[in-house]
Amino acid sequence: MTEKAYDWAAIAGHPRFKELHSKKVAFMYGWWAFSAGCYFLLLLGAGYTPGLFSIEVIGNINVGYLFALAQFVISFFIAIHYGRVADRDFDRLTKELVEQIQ
Repeated sequence: MTEKAYDWAAIAGHPRFKELHSKKVAFMYGWWAFSAGCYFLLLLGAGYTPGLFSIEVIGNINVGYLFALAQFVISFFIAIHYGRVADRDFDRLTKELVEQIQ
């Protein structure tokens, strides 16, 4: 099998690639900022408002535990959302880019 030689500089300058890249960057940094904000709220809340985080909700489960478990739920839903956006937008843009450069 012989591999095709691609002009990567031309691909990087292609309008479809720029659109794909900008959409991915906006998605990734936006959700990263949201999840990092939630994570740091957990640390700040535990450090500065231990009274709030120690309120028992159900048995020995307190607000701090629920907030920590919410981190996993948030990560799970971000991953699901990324999969949907990738299927809908990123894959379509990639397919259009490949068709145009061939």
